[in-house]
Amino acid sequence: MVKQGSMKAVVATDYGPPEQYAVAEVPVPRPGPGQLQVRIAACSVNPSDVKLVGGEFREVMPTRFPHTPGIDFAGTVTEVGSGVTGYAAGDEIFGIAVPRVLRAMAGTRPSLGTGALAEYAVIEADTPLIAHRPAALAAPDAAALGVVGQAALATARAAEVRPGERVLLVGATGGVGTALLPLLAAAKAHVIATGTEADAAALGELGADEVIGYQEADYPTEVDVAINVVLPGDRLSALAATLRPGGRLLSITFPFTTPETIGRDDVSLRTILDMDGELASMRDVGEAGARGDLRATIVRRYSLDEGPQACVDFLREHSLGKRVVVI
Repeated sequence: MVKQGSMKAVVATDYGPPEQYAVAEVPVPRPGPGQLQVRIAACSVNPSDVKLVGGEFREVMPTRFPHTPGIDFAGTVTEVGSGVTGYAAGDEIFGIAVPRVLRAMAGTRPSLGTGALAEYAVIEADTPLIAHRPAALAAPDAAALGVVGQAALATARAAEVRPGERVLLVGATGGVGTALLPLLAAAKAHVIATGTEADAAALGELGADEVIGYQEADYPTEVDVAINVVLPGDRLSALAATLRPGGRLLSITFPFTTPETIGRDDVSLRTILDMDGELASMRDVGEAGARGDLRATIVRRYSLDEGPQACVDFLREHSLGKRVVVI
């Protein structure tokens, strides 16, 4: 059990860019009924870590300050609240713990947390989006696979790609893209991935058969499956135009894509938001990661004191893979 006291955490005190984030001393959070206190070993950076404080969702989901970002985590259980079953102090766990301000989109068994860019966090225990960490999966790799590994595995399962199908993956260089690409290659698809010339070799090693530019003019035609993991969901008409009649379009982004926004009703359309872990639970992610089916592509590791810089670099720099803060 951790005594009450203070800890170091990345903190934002008001809306603004990540350049205003700082490392500060804050109270150690304590678990209530159904919750776990976790000593964080690693946390990776995700879009919401900068978008919430950046004010993108301010009108519909206002952020409470001071705010500690951090969704993906790996760490050790240090205290369990009343009513918790399945976990005990000393267990190594990992997963997704979204900010409580996002409760409305967190599913029926929410995975909520106090912010994982910190020495300690409190998370909900009864959720499919946390799990015991396999010994074969190192803590930084597990933290890098939380959001993106679950999204990649869920999307690959929903896509049901068949050998030889032509698949266009838009957003291949990001966290989800670099996790999804090997899964598509393993299904023996012909994968066309978006990226820069500098990314081409690395994307090829991950399984891309072709690498094209980001411009819509670069998009191919007669694609069987188009997968979007980066563009806004209401701006996919050009991506949809690549599909053959009867093709399949999958997206993981907001707003939800509709036949009206893509201008086609002759293709299958699906938005993947698997917050209840029905397509892929965190246990599935851990098992796939331990087998090597899901790969964590880590572009850089930071210390907790460098946590604010990790958020700045995530927003300001193009990179292939994930940025991980090791605590």
